[in-house]
Amino acid sequence: MFDFRELFQWDRFITPTVIKTFYLLVIGLICLFGLSGVFSGLAAMAISPFGGFLVLLSSIASVVVGIMLSRILAEFVLIVFRINEHLGAIREQGRRIPIIRGAQRQK
Repeated sequence: MFDFRELFQWDRFITPTVIKTFYLLVIGLICLFGLSGVFSGLAAMAISPFGGFLVLLSSIASVVVGIMLSRILAEFVLIVFRINEHLGAIREQGRRIPIIRGAQRQK
């Protein structure tokens, strides 16, 4: 994954390698909260069937939306770092090409 010495150097970003782990943790938390909401909705159905059903549906919908939003956020972070890498490559490519000052004279 990454070396411990990379934490103290600023040559390479570690976020692109760590973002997948955070994404999986967020998915796990979203599923746990969604499961908690489903059980709350089932318990609320004993008191009010319609209210419990609404809680059940809203918790399922929030799990789906939460998973989609967390994926979008993780991809956005990865895209920002990829843009940074591409801009660095373009900068390095520009440094290798010699700059010709003035127009070349034709004979």
